[in-house]
Amino acid sequence: MPIIKAADAANVCYIEPTEELKARLTPEQFAVLVESATEPPFRNAYWDNHEQGIYVDAIDGVPLFASAEKFDSGTGWPSFWAPIDPQKIVLVEDVAYGMRRIEVRSKASGGHLGHLFDDGPNPTGLRYCINSASLRFIPRDKLGSEGYAELESLFNKK
Repeated sequence: MPIIKAADAANVCYIEPTEELKARLTPEQFAVLVESATEPPFRNAYWDNHEQGIYVDAIDGVPLFASAEKFDSGTGWPSFWAPIDPQKIVLVEDVAYGMRRIEVRSKASGGHLGHLFDDGPNPTGLRYCINSASLRFIPRDKLGSEGYAELESLFNKK
């Protein structure tokens, strides 16, 4: 997946910070998804969630990550070694704060999700370090009632 360079990224509007969106999201979700903030480690909803299910974009419900690819990175944020569908995310070069990182954004909503690092486990060696505030968790037993029945196959892999 190509990475959008920082110079190009500065000219891209990812998400319109409307009043409707601000009213629909919690202040923390708005700060993370719209303003690219980072929530505190170990004090967020999903860093220690071990339940089976999927994690969807908190803005539009697009499925992004599955518990089958989640691992404990020890960082205090939910970490995944792969997304459900790489075409649903956008990777952007982030050179803020004197560092070079790869930002992860939801392709459909434009929301800031977190960052991508190359220190994850096999089979990819990647760590998608994602803010809980950017996600909504759908437990496996609610996939059908929430409209995600087709993703049940993610849990039948061997």
